[in-house]
Amino acid sequence: MAATGNLFADISPKGADEQLTELLRTPAVRIERIVSHGHASPPGFWYDQDLAEWVLLLAGAAILAFEDDPEPVRLEPGDHVLIPAHARHRVEWSDPDRPTIWLAVHYGR
Repeated sequence: MAATGNLFADISPKGADEQLTELLRTPAVRIERIVSHGHASPPGFWYDQDLAEWVLLLAGAAILAFEDDPEPVRLEPGDHVLIPAHARHRVEWSDPDRPTIWLAVHYGR
């Protein structure tokens, strides 16, 4: 039987913790929906992931920073970014006035 769902259903309310929903996991790929409400990475924290990550911003807005790039990347709906494995990055800002909805595809090895 086919599995169905809606990426815009069951969005956490503003003020809640960032919401991470795993949509698919196989040995080769993991797909997640992430919902942010003004969330950002803690000061001094950098993601350093073993897998590459392709991120598509579906709603809201966000700013990503990369340790080796002085220019942050601003994302609006429809924008996507490929983050290579071990590229240290962080969420500098996400829209506090509306949900920021990310689709993240982790893959590699």
